[in-house]
Amino acid sequence: MRPNYKPNPTNRPKHIKQGDKFYFFTARTIDGQWFLRPDKYKQILLDVIKEKSKKFNFPLIVYAMLHNHYHLINKINEAEKIPKFIGEINGASARYINKADSVIDRKVWWNYYDHAIRDESDFFKHLNYIHQNPIKHGISKDFDYNFSSYGAWVKKKGKEYLNHSFEKYPIVDFVMKGDEF
Repeated sequence: MRPNYKPNPTNRPKHIKQGDKFYFFTARTIDGQWFLRPDKYKQILLDVIKEKSKKFNFPLIVYAMLHNHYHLINKINEAEKIPKFIGEINGASARYINKADSVIDRKVWWNYYDHAIRDESDFFKHLNYIHQNPIKHGISKDFDYNFSSYGAWVKKKGKEYLNHSFEKYPIVDFVMKGDEF
């Protein structure tokens, strides 16, 4: 982190709270630093996310952990608890990662963005975006990525179901190479 770093308070997204919705979340590290490398740090983050999702009773539906950010979809019933939920995820994961790096009080996370999912189309566009993100960022060559919920979705719904969702709700900035669909 840069010495004497002070975040710009005007660069904070507004958080609109709506209960009983699916929410898309993304959080980014300070200056986009790769704090989630090596993969053991992604596992730390995933374990914390699962723990906090259970604690807050916000079922984890979709996820992907990358080198400098993560994406989630959770089912949220009490939206007023979202800041505490994300705060606990980011706080606990930062403490564990800093401990693993033998660093004290280093700020890891910058901020988070949330979006209340509006409808089925919005849900599947976000699901597809999350599952395609590791490929888009060059972290994985295919969907079988350890730090993504894609494999769990294949087990639950089948590959044909997911392929259909990719076709029906395409992500504009994502192009698959080869015949993988």
